[in-house]
Amino acid sequence: MIIAVDFDGTIVEHEYPKIGKPIPFAIETLKMLQKDPEFRLILWSVREGALLQDAIDYCESKGLKFYAANKNYPEEEAPTPRKLNADLFIDDRNLGGLPEWGIIYKLIQAGGDTLYNFEELIHGAKESGKKRKKNFFLRIGEAIDRQQGNRY
Repeated sequence: MIIAVDFDGTIVEHEYPKIGKPIPFAIETLKMLQKDPEFRLILWSVREGALLQDAIDYCESKGLKFYAANKNYPEEEAPTPRKLNADLFIDDRNLGGLPEWGIIYKLIQAGGDTLYNFEELIHGAKESGKKRKKNFFLRIGEAIDRQQGNRY
């Protein structure tokens, strides 16, 4: 599985162009994932040139080495605009924001229907029988309602 990971706001707090404070458990979680040969991590960032190298150097100083940065593989000549061939993108700008890194790790390890797994991990909901198949946006709205304590 190829996992593209954003830097600013995901691994470190937003302080662009500086490097912000580390987000708790981001580096540790990514280091656990990089040990598994099933996962290939790619740094995916708006940073380019020296700013990108700063991010790479920061991660490497913490023991995190990405397979590639803003490329599908190290030798690729990165086109502009670039598009990565990844199975999963971890980014603070996801719909719903960035879950805690412990949840991200569990979701990646669990695989499968990630929205269903996300609801189960967040809310401890255990449905008996079959999983519900509902419209994606309806399921997100229900998850938000439950998180806010609303019942529908």
